[in-house]
Amino acid sequence: FPEMALPLWKNLLQTTEKKILQQRRLSLYNGAHGYEEELIKKKLQQFSGGSINLSKEDNGIGILTLNNPKLMNAFTGTMMVELQERVTELENWKHGKGLIIHGAGNTFCSGSDLNAVKEISNSQASDGMNMCMFMQNTLTRLMRLPLISVALVQGKAFGGGAELTTACDFRLMTPGSEIRFVHKHMGLVPGWGGAARLVRIVGSGAALQLLGGAARVDPERALRLGLSEDTLPSSDETTALGEARAWLSQYTEGPTSVIRAVKKVVTAGRELPLEAALRTEKDIFGTVWGGPANLQALVRRPKHK
Repeated sequence: FPEMALPLWKNLLQTTEKKILQQRRLSLYNGAHGYEEELIKKKLQQFSGGSINLSKEDNGIGILTLNNPKLMNAFTGTMMVELQERVTELENWKHGKGLIIHGAGNTFCSGSDLNAVKEISNSQASDGMNMCMFMQNTLTRLMRLPLISVALVQGKAFGGGAELTTACDFRLMTPGSEIRFVHKHMGLVPGWGGAARLVRIVGSGAALQLLGGAARVDPERALRLGLSEDTLPSSDETTALGEARAWLSQYTEGPTSVIRAVKKVVTAGRELPLEAALRTEKDIFGTVWGGPANLQALVRRPKHK
């Protein structure tokens, strides 16, 4: 590897990283869509309670915990704002490779805190729309993180909680858990992007059944539909988290730059028209070609076997 090429490679890496990060952070909505982010954040801050905790482990796995157990981890307004802050933190985490999202107290998330929703629905009509746009933006950024993500579903993932699971690359369920899009019973449809993502995961027929029937999806049905990847043996919180870590590690083992590149090419392939996806893949390929992991592999394996 010539000495001259290293600064050049680093430079290319930085510009590509910057470009991809800017694309990821682009908001789906802005003033032209009637979206007023600062205004909705102020409103959401009035409905406090619970928290979103993030721990970043040395092995590059982040653990994001929804923590509002007395309301089955329902999202209060401050939790919605905190989720956005945690996503920003993860966007800036250069050493991250994987992410596990789970709920405190042996359950996942029961959606939105209905007190906040009631208050917001009684105020201006635009407030509900702004909350919807705010959460769509956050969950889209969460999906686009260069981390391989998994939702660990224990207990119930209802409404907005079910939508949150679809913003992860994978879903793992524990015995006795269920995912349920209950929106129809609230006189609603998903608004956090859950319907669009669900169609991409299970197809339109199954999505119609799950939304139109507000059906309970147990681990067996989730596996059949391709909504879940696996059912873990344990429903105990600590044990299940350990099992989820072990499951995720099969995809996150290896050099950080390579794992992040894998997630980026898949995101591009999922979201972009083919030509743009191919160009993005070429750019990302350029960040690992001739990189340390690539060179070591060439030294290790000179022969085709």
